[in-house]
Amino acid sequence: MVATPSNLPANIQADMEVLFDHLPSMEHGKLIRQVLETILRMMGRESERLDWKILNYALLDMEQGFQMFHPYRHTRKVTIFGSARMGADNPDYLLAQQFAEQVTQLGFMVMTGAGGGIMEAGNAGAGPENSFGLNIQLPFEQGANPVMTDNPKLVNFKYFFTRKLFFIRESDALVLFPGGFGTQDEGFESLTLIQTGKADPMPVVLMDHPGGNYWKDWDAYIRKHLMARGLISPDDPSLYTITDNVDDACHAISSFYRVYHSCRYVGDRLVLRLKGDLPDAAVALLNEEYGDILSKGHIEKTAALPEEKNDETISLPRLAMHFNHRDFGKLHQFIRRLNDLGDSRPELEHPEQK
Repeated sequence: MVATPSNLPANIQADMEVLFDHLPSMEHGKLIRQVLETILRMMGRESERLDWKILNYALLDMEQGFQMFHPYRHTRKVTIFGSARMGADNPDYLLAQQFAEQVTQLGFMVMTGAGGGIMEAGNAGAGPENSFGLNIQLPFEQGANPVMTDNPKLVNFKYFFTRKLFFIRESDALVLFPGGFGTQDEGFESLTLIQTGKADPMPVVLMDHPGGNYWKDWDAYIRKHLMARGLISPDDPSLYTITDNVDDACHAISSFYRVYHSCRYVGDRLVLRLKGDLPDAAVALLNEEYGDILSKGHIEKTAALPEEKNDETISLPRLAMHFNHRDFGKLHQFIRRLNDLGDSRPELEHPEQK
């Protein structure tokens, strides 16, 4: 039996009982039941109209996001953040366009906020067929840029928080160009989520045009006011790469997925899926160099665990370890190191599929 609000008409209560009876036979039925029970609990409590509007629009945002991205769930994507106020003659605009064009040639697709400036440059460089636009509905701005207007891969979000959810959920790399409050917000929130393990490890690249100092000055602030005061870990700057070179930016992203594929937690172990096997000597070296990121035990080679029997990556080799849930900057160093130590067969040099 499911607890339904007492004020529901009898026919609706009966329909709900039938629905809940069918859930155990449905894929993901347990999760669907939890969603429905949450809504039913809200119906049984005092809630304001604004509460229901927020819930409704958030669900609508997520519904369209899930639907749009589902066909592209196995394609790696790079999100480009940056100012909407830069014209086509700005060197950062030109660099963003060049980067987007080059990274799509490696098999990645590009996501932006669909606005002007750096966002338009990213979509223009990637082209409409390789572009996603995650636009935000604002009273005074912003319409979609010409590349994304009428593009079926454009999503208009009501809320910033649902939009950010999809930027992080769908991204395999983040590239930030100079920008204002919005760019800073996106950069800091992304780094916070990665630093705390709320987002999967991914490369974060901070790009400036040659001779520019936007990100160098930003990095100096981070090191002087955050790291020097012990407010972040000394390894946290490893979460990002600063460059003014498109080739270096593309390499920082593609090399991150040369051997490393993805990760997930299974019980109390962090499991890293790999695109190629690591020699036993390489695993021994990783244990020697990165044993301090473990809470106990050792880094071990393994096949897919029993809990992963329905995982699409079941055929991939793995490393499993008891990660300490703290040293995420050093975890990024670890991933780069295993990429250097891993199999260098040419077929592993294609990071676009996940």
